[in-house]
Amino acid sequence: MDIVFELVSWGFYAYYLLIFIYIIMSWIPQARESAVAYAIARLVEPYLSVFRSIIPPIGMIDISPIVALIALRFVEQGVYAILKWVLGPFML
Repeated sequence: MDIVFELVSWGFYAYYLLIFIYIIMSWIPQARESAVAYAIARLVEPYLSVFRSIIPPIGMIDISPIVALIALRFVEQGVYAILKWVLGPFML
């Protein structure tokens, strides 16, 4: 059952990376014009828009991605706890 935990771990790690890449792309002019940037935006923006609707920007600084990353970490820990609870009897 370790493979399930590894797959979940890789999935969350990939999403963390996508969020970081999206944040860095916002600092680089013309970076959001490529097809790769558009694909990343379609994956990340729905999640970040939830936090942007709750947390307003402070001046020109948007702290919602930081809160979104922290919340994603809590969700990851919750998923691990649920997996341990569900798969616990099947683990050696």
